[in-house]
Amino acid sequence: MSKENSSPLEKLFGSKTRAKLLKLFYENAEKSFYVREITRVIEEQINSVRRELSNLESIGIIKNETYDNKVYYSANMKHPYAHAMVEIFSKKVDLRKDRDVKQSSWEEYIKPVKKYLDAVLVTNRVPGQEGIDLLIIGNDKTKKLTHWAEVVEKKQGRPLNYVILSAEDFAYRKSVRDRFILEILEMEVSEIVDPEKIIKG
Repeated sequence: MSKENSSPLEKLFGSKTRAKLLKLFYENAEKSFYVREITRVIEEQINSVRRELSNLESIGIIKNETYDNKVYYSANMKHPYAHAMVEIFSKKVDLRKDRDVKQSSWEEYIKPVKKYLDAVLVTNRVPGQEGIDLLIIGNDKTKKLTHWAEVVEKKQGRPLNYVILSAEDFAYRKSVRDRFILEILEMEVSEIVDPEKIIKG
């Protein structure tokens, strides 16, 4: 494609593949993708994709983690330009509000189980490390939250470690300084939905 026919984003970011990658990652900031999956989604050659992934990773705008012998890439939401990237590429964000795209995503995630869910905490656990990805607090007597967690796992595109506790059980275990709960609360948090301040209260 000639530069004259390039889109404004391609001209801005210097490469059609790079622009497509940024769009993929920052439109789906809560997801991770492996290389062959990326090539299928953005319809670009694997060599070009690998080259641009390396470029973007070298400046920290994306990150990777290895799970089950596959390297998964995702947006680095801790990068200083992450919010700017979200504003440029993501259709999910309300630009009138200063909020992380992940918050919007998790608000969408919890809608189906809102009446069963009291709080959810999402960590930045790297696959292979100790700990959990999700702490889910709510009423799971009908297994609605268990099924929901399985759906979230599919949307995330990788296996998740999660634990589901009732609000009463969590409050008790927190009050007696249960070691497992304390370890969870010490993990790096990427998202928290806690309207009643059950987790951090």
